[in-house]
Amino acid sequence: MAPIDLALFMGAGVSLVAIFAARLGSRLGLPALLLFLFLGMAMGKDGLGIVFNDADLAHGLGFAALVLILAEGGFTTKWDNIRPAIGAAGLLATLGIGVGIVLMAAFGHFVLDLPWAVALLLGAVTAPTDSAAVFAVLRGVPLPSRVRAILEAESGLNDAPTVLLVAAASQLALGHSPHGGAWGLFALVAGELAGGVLMGIALGFLGVAVLRHIALPSSGLYPLASMAWAVATYGAGVALHVSGFAAVYVCAVVLGNGKLPHRHATRSFAEGIGWIAQIGLFVMLGLLANPGRITWHATWAGIMAGLFLTFVARPASVMACLVWFRVPWNEQVFVSWAGLRGAVPIILATVPMSARVPHADMLFDIVLVFVIVFTSLQGPTLPWVGRKLGLADPNAARDVDIEAAPLDKIAAELLQIKIPEGSQLGGVQVRELRLPRNAVVSLLIRGQHSFAPHGDTRLRTGDELLIVTPEKHRPEVERRMTAIGRGGRLAGWYGVGS
Repeated sequence: MAPIDLALFMGAGVSLVAIFAARLGSRLGLPALLLFLFLGMAMGKDGLGIVFNDADLAHGLGFAALVLILAEGGFTTKWDNIRPAIGAAGLLATLGIGVGIVLMAAFGHFVLDLPWAVALLLGAVTAPTDSAAVFAVLRGVPLPSRVRAILEAESGLNDAPTVLLVAAASQLALGHSPHGGAWGLFALVAGELAGGVLMGIALGFLGVAVLRHIALPSSGLYPLASMAWAVATYGAGVALHVSGFAAVYVCAVVLGNGKLPHRHATRSFAEGIGWIAQIGLFVMLGLLANPGRITWHATWAGIMAGLFLTFVARPASVMACLVWFRVPWNEQVFVSWAGLRGAVPIILATVPMSARVPHADMLFDIVLVFVIVFTSLQGPTLPWVGRKLGLADPNAARDVDIEAAPLDKIAAELLQIKIPEGSQLGGVQVRELRLPRNAVVSLLIRGQHSFAPHGDTRLRTGDELLIVTPEKHRPEVERRMTAIGRGGRLAGWYGVGS
């Protein structure tokens, strides 16, 4: 076979195996990302014999995958859900990271007997929660909206500052002190973060304006254009020396909540791209890992570091941040336990390897052991911990999925709404939806049958509704359907479900 044909064949084969492994992982309660990592290890030097030891290439590909994963997280994040928790999440992504780095660096130096430079890198590398792990695991756990919002927003926001801090710590380990000392480093990180957030907001709203007012020849181009716009925002941020990771996440959040045409299709496309990025990323990291090189010392250090982070450093950082927001103790405990580490710490561990920092290989092995052991421990136990803390409700109502397609010639939109399991829309009559004037339920799809409903038609779980609404009434229709899905037919009356 020609090299390109062989690459396509092997890439498709690995992707299919990884996708089936993800299904197996969901049945066993294991995070799929670990199965992808094990697949890469099985293909590597100690398995099928594929040799991959290029730290520079791994660093570049890892950051590219992280851009796509962050974009997917932004597209699938609902602003109305995370808005009440953005302050707490922002503090966790800044002050919380600082607390974690200081505690982990002290532990690494005084307990694990690591040099100060390596101990500081250990703290910086393990500080961020992983967006891929959090997005993949938490969305299968029914949680209070504030807890979910804090965890998702934190995982999306904390990658940007830690990338800057790991780069600075790597230079420090090589003997290059930051200009201006600690305060200079703080000013640099704060400035790049602020610049990235502002750029993400500006280009996000510009993207919404452009994509809403341009008629593309195919509906499939809207998801592609949205993802390309978000990735271009990352590139613009890097070119202007601001945080590209902050820019791409914020831009994707704005685009994903910007009432774009075919928004549901855009989110589905982003999820698919995110899965491909995760599969490629973890298989690559598995290839880069060398199980035969991992010593008992690295294994012991990884387990000890994980225990300290999970039961001391993470709870301390959560308490230091969330106490100001009067978050109940059981929610603080869950947020602490759900601070999953996955791809991001391993990716960040390639930064000192690429910079040729002494002992970087040992750091990579410690982080690899830590991620495998503690993601295997924390991920599958999240539903159980949520139930024990009184937070996870398996009967909680799910929000409806709303898809929109523009009807340009009549200034109207067609909304496709599916009623999920547990939604309070089940049993509600069509007239009880109280939709705005001229917004009508034109078709109801139930199983294999479809019909035009009457006012006294009762909705059922699994039904799909097609609602035609004037463009100006679309936000109100979405608010009504979401509110009734959460609070039932009385939503909006006497404060119910509003």
